[in-house]
Amino acid sequence: MTGLGLVTAAGTGVAANWARVKAAEPTAATDPRLAGLLVDIACPVTGFDPDRELGRRTAWRLDRYVQLALVAAREALRDSGLDPQAWDGARVGVVLGNALGGTTTYETQIRNLIQDGPDQVSPMLVPMAAINMVSGQVAMDCGARGPNLVTATACASGTTAIGTARDLLRSGACDVVITGGTEASLTPAIVSAFARMGALSRHTGDPAGASRPFDAGRDGFVIAEGAGVLVLERLTDARARGARVRACLSGYGASADAYHATAPDPEGTGAQQAIVAALADAGIGPDEIDHVNAHGTSTPLNDVIEARVLNRVLGWRAAVTSTKGVTGHCLGAAGAIEAAYTVLAIETGLVPPTANLDSLDAAIDIDVVSKTPREMCIEAAMSNSFGFGGQNAVLVFTKA
Repeated sequence: MTGLGLVTAAGTGVAANWARVKAAEPTAATDPRLAGLLVDIACPVTGFDPDRELGRRTAWRLDRYVQLALVAAREALRDSGLDPQAWDGARVGVVLGNALGGTTTYETQIRNLIQDGPDQVSPMLVPMAAINMVSGQVAMDCGARGPNLVTATACASGTTAIGTARDLLRSGACDVVITGGTEASLTPAIVSAFARMGALSRHTGDPAGASRPFDAGRDGFVIAEGAGVLVLERLTDARARGARVRACLSGYGASADAYHATAPDPEGTGAQQAIVAALADAGIGPDEIDHVNAHGTSTPLNDVIEARVLNRVLGWRAAVTSTKGVTGHCLGAAGAIEAAYTVLAIETGLVPPTANLDSLDAAIDIDVVSKTPREMCIEAAMSNSFGFGGQNAVLVFTKA
């Protein structure tokens, strides 16, 4: 893993993100765009000017979920030291995860259709809203002409994308893969739907304290937007060109609960299967995992079930955190963003604390880091993602 790029509510850029995550400073706030809805709090990316970041000519024809991904991808490529002007584009792939596509564009154009008629629907609706377009646009931006696809496994999408990217490298189909995830669905219909499902926190009077992973007082997640992009290469290739190797992606595991559309398997069987598969793929034992960036959504069911699985497989050895206390839940982008934070934890030897964890749920029996960062040597770390549809994906990273 040679390049990182991040755009989240915690900031634009890796440095800004890591500073806020280490400080366990929540980003949730009342969002004026959600005024009048059942839930009006979110973790939006603030201060993001797409015209400034991308140029007006480019920005106007892209949905926000693509705008965020392009900015993150450009940072990741700069960080990697790769020069798109010099590479063989046919050997560069793009695999990005996304759950919902261009919902901002879609909702806007539906309103135009209903209010003003069919001749007011933008001809750009399909190319802006289609879920595949983010990988296509990133490829156009940097001349990546290799395999190009989007993975859609709900809230595991970004993690699935990174695992798929790794497989493209292993197969020899690519020499470089730009991978990660993006989401920008802070729109009235989407937020209302999650609220009606009972998935969102109702702590609207205290937005900053609403996302409380593993805490006894948690009552749902805070919806968020963001993008995380990683650049992956084979280790031998990266070292041959003298690149800085930030970490190694050593293991990937995936599974399905085959249980329920939105509720996790109460036994955590599928999640455990994905964790065990990732460990086996990495060739390491459970007692070698030092740190886990948990899915940790702040929902009553997920956090308890995930904690039970981690206890069964890893015991108390691993220092666990959930960075969603800071960033909220970025849906299809969450796994990629959290993979980036996992890499940064390995690099810096620092496990960020779980924000808003004041009283650990008595049913949770794992070592959850809270209040202050924990300094420790991290040789191997895991990042978990579990999505609607019972789709699970787990990554294992090791020190370079």
